[in-house]
Amino acid sequence: MNTIASGREELQMPYKKTPNGRFEPISRTPEEVLEMIKKEGVKFIDLQFTDVPGRLQHVTIPVYNLDLDAFEMGVPKLDGSSITGFAEIHESDMVLVPDPNTFAIIPWISENMKTARMICDVYWGLGLGRLLRDPRAVAQKAEEVLRQHGYEVSYWGPEVEFFVFDRVEWDVLDAYKGQSYRIESKEAAWAVGSPFSIRFKGGYFPAPPQDTLLEYRNECSIILTEYFNIPSDAHHHEVATAGQCEIDMHYDSLTNMADNVMTYKFVIKNVAIKYGMIATFMPKPVFGDNASGMHVHTSLWNGGENLFYDPSDEYAELSQLGRYFVGGLLEHGRSLSAIVTPTTNSYKRLVPGYEAPVYLAWSRSNRSACVRIPVYQKGPKVAAKKRVEYRPPDPSANPYLCFAAILAAGLDGIKKKIDPGDPVDENIYLLTPERRRELGIKELPRSLKEAVEELESDQEYLKPIFTQDLIDKIIELEMANYLEVAMRPHPYEFYLYFDV
Repeated sequence: MNTIASGREELQMPYKKTPNGRFEPISRTPEEVLEMIKKEGVKFIDLQFTDVPGRLQHVTIPVYNLDLDAFEMGVPKLDGSSITGFAEIHESDMVLVPDPNTFAIIPWISENMKTARMICDVYWGLGLGRLLRDPRAVAQKAEEVLRQHGYEVSYWGPEVEFFVFDRVEWDVLDAYKGQSYRIESKEAAWAVGSPFSIRFKGGYFPAPPQDTLLEYRNECSIILTEYFNIPSDAHHHEVATAGQCEIDMHYDSLTNMADNVMTYKFVIKNVAIKYGMIATFMPKPVFGDNASGMHVHTSLWNGGENLFYDPSDEYAELSQLGRYFVGGLLEHGRSLSAIVTPTTNSYKRLVPGYEAPVYLAWSRSNRSACVRIPVYQKGPKVAAKKRVEYRPPDPSANPYLCFAAILAAGLDGIKKKIDPGDPVDENIYLLTPERRRELGIKELPRSLKEAVEELESDQEYLKPIFTQDLIDKIIELEMANYLEVAMRPHPYEFYLYFDV
């Protein structure tokens, strides 16, 4: 195996671990970054940003084109009309302003063309200000709105799952001839004769040799921590067959964590290539097994105090503020779906029987509810860990927009004092429709079209953070994707209907 992270003299990490176990950022100045570039012998700078659907984009410049002015005025290298969701052809000139706190050496690029990356904010040209469709701008606006509501910071901890396959093939371009896909994995239940084969739903925590991805995840964890300054709490094989994984990142503030998710995807995909494999964050690539989710944990803080913790609450040590936040998530859960589960494939995950949430309810330990309040431990010693877990999101979501939308829904719940109702501690999948109606449990949308229609009718809670222009663009892009999939014959339809 081609390992990357070994024998490296570490750069100064832009975080420090505090006595309460949190990692707090250490700011870097542009001057410090320029000095580090010189010291490390960096030759190229990769300027990265994210488009509206959530794909990482980049442009690379030689280091002699990066100076102090670039951190203030930006690098004029972007045609916004060519980036999905950004702009039309008549308004295309944009600049990229790098964030010095995101500086990191890219370890898989060779020394003779040593390259560092920085994540950028996107601005209009001609000094016309921030591009409000830039997803990072939305995340930053969300943090500004949070402070306007009187809260100092929110912390976010997504559980980002993904698959690592040996080989994937698909044929969709010749739509008239036929469409197909093929997945190969030595761990797959269908890998006949493989000593590493894992049964469907049998992938949770198996030891090597069945877990063939231990060294790969170790490598990713080392790179995330030592190169990209993203502390990893743990990693493991996930439930599904065929190489489903999860690497847990230590929680961080909203924009920082969205940056971290984009970096996480960048690392996961590139290290997989080095190992001769391919990683995907597509939610449901494998039929008949669990899909990849992105359960999002969050909490609100003031003055070093977790405002979601209340030791007097016997049920889950959740404060009234936290309950109102949950109320907002349940109230707006159907329209939130268009942002937190934004692909047609997302709704192949959101079906009963595969640990994915389908019903708008809350509980403390019930994974059939879409909102969970983890209760692994209790008492003031673990007050910092009290959080709300929102389970519907998946890793196809744009993390900047996903976290911002979740915050908007929660703040609306707090503002309007929305009661989430009684928690549901039964397996909701097994309840009769009559019992669910009796408990007032609604369902999440079952298709992207249904989710978009919900967003069209329920979007006011987003308006303090999202512009109408961006909401309209999200609706336009997602409906276009829905129609592209809906109007094409599916291979299984031949099985069902060819002999009618």
